[in-house]
Amino acid sequence: MAVGSAAVGLAIAVAAVAVAGPWDSGQRTAERIRAASGDHHGSTGRGGGLAGEPAPAPSAREVLTALGAARDDTEGDGSTTGDPGQDGAAPGSGRAPLPTRAALADALEPLLEEDALGTLATASVTDVATGRRLYASGADKAVVPASTIKIATSVAALSALGDDHRIPTRVVWDADDRRAVLVGGGDPTLTRAGLERLADATARKLAERGAERITLAYDTSLYSGPVRHPIGVNDNIAPVTALMVNEGRLDESTRGPAPRSADPARDAAEAFADRLRDRGVDVSGSPDARKAPKGAEELAVHRSAPLSELVERTLTHSDNDIAEALARQTAVARGEPASFAGAARAVRDQLAEYDGLPLKGARFADGSGLDRDDRLSADLLTRLLVLSADPDRPDLRPVLTGLPVARFNGTLGGRYDDTATRAGAGLVRAKTGTLTGINTLAGTVVDADGRLLAFAFTASGTTDRHGAHAVLDRLASAVANCGCR
Repeated sequence: MAVGSAAVGLAIAVAAVAVAGPWDSGQRTAERIRAASGDHHGSTGRGGGLAGEPAPAPSAREVLTALGAARDDTEGDGSTTGDPGQDGAAPGSGRAPLPTRAALADALEPLLEEDALGTLATASVTDVATGRRLYASGADKAVVPASTIKIATSVAALSALGDDHRIPTRVVWDADDRRAVLVGGGDPTLTRAGLERLADATARKLAERGAERITLAYDTSLYSGPVRHPIGVNDNIAPVTALMVNEGRLDESTRGPAPRSADPARDAAEAFADRLRDRGVDVSGSPDARKAPKGAEELAVHRSAPLSELVERTLTHSDNDIAEALARQTAVARGEPASFAGAARAVRDQLAEYDGLPLKGARFADGSGLDRDDRLSADLLTRLLVLSADPDRPDLRPVLTGLPVARFNGTLGGRYDDTATRAGAGLVRAKTGTLTGINTLAGTVVDADGRLLAFAFTASGTTDRHGAHAVLDRLASAVANCGCR
């Protein structure tokens, strides 16, 4: 029966493309098909981007077109009445039968009792179409979420700024002192190629003004508070500053841990000065840190990719630097100081604008999940995922489209490749979370009946990271393989 359910689940993944992901331009279609077939080797993880740069994230167009208007044909315990799904409705449309709590408990509770999940395991499974919580075990307990907090950070940033917001890096002209000022807007994704283009535009504008000899300054005043994350010097995150190139990386990597600059803003300014010199501008001395004068004329501007793509990159690759930038951009939008403390208030206050989100006990000490003072509940994580699927909130859709696809990409690329988890390959899309002693997984899955469900599983006090990952993956795969009625 389990094998049959898995086959049905994979067939649904092939048929119900719009339910499980964006699949635009064929990219996600290929991901799903390859994951389902097991052919996940040999992927470069890159698309048509510049050499050495991360591939463009899939676009954040509508991804739940098959979801339609939900019809809740259930009793209070989640059991179905009648026979929904027999009228030609697309899988995941809210017309496929709902799993029952009792059946979900049978599938999940033996796994939740596994020793690999440490001293405290919590779980929440929620129907996306109706928002009905189908299963809960300790779901209201606020626990250390690790990187799954990036889901909350992303929802807050998208709702505060909109999915088309772009983060600017500007160059302004202080005519009185014949000084150009490189003004950081908080874009950690500025690349060396982007800096080259900014230098091209700046050099042209300086030539128009006859400014052959200038000084250069850089302005990082948008951000305040500690520059270092509380974890200190760490290859997983650069100093959090409003100006940097390639996340302050000191190698050619584009994601994952890497040695980081101790002063990314100064390094970016010095690199910019060198590029201006290459274009014939006489830049005297070294750049100094100072605030740009009010009303200074803008010479050139570079804008980041839209926030939709930044969110997708954050979630797919668990990018800590972008996550911290998203939290600070939320703070700026809400008029809070762009610091760890200001961002914490801004993220919480932004989420509080959505009625019904269970924020009791939630704490947003950072945007990335590296801080052990963070707290979220499994219930809040699934509610955020359901919120992101709301047809009336398309700006939040990148939270779903950015989730890694099980066995295929991002932080789930090397998982779901054994018989115990293969049912989830291509069907589970989830954000991972890992700290020492903490392992979490939250995302969406299409079950064997074609119902789109949101889930969150957390494990605290773990001692075997790989063992915990394996059980979390089995939990998500159990939901994928489940008719559970």
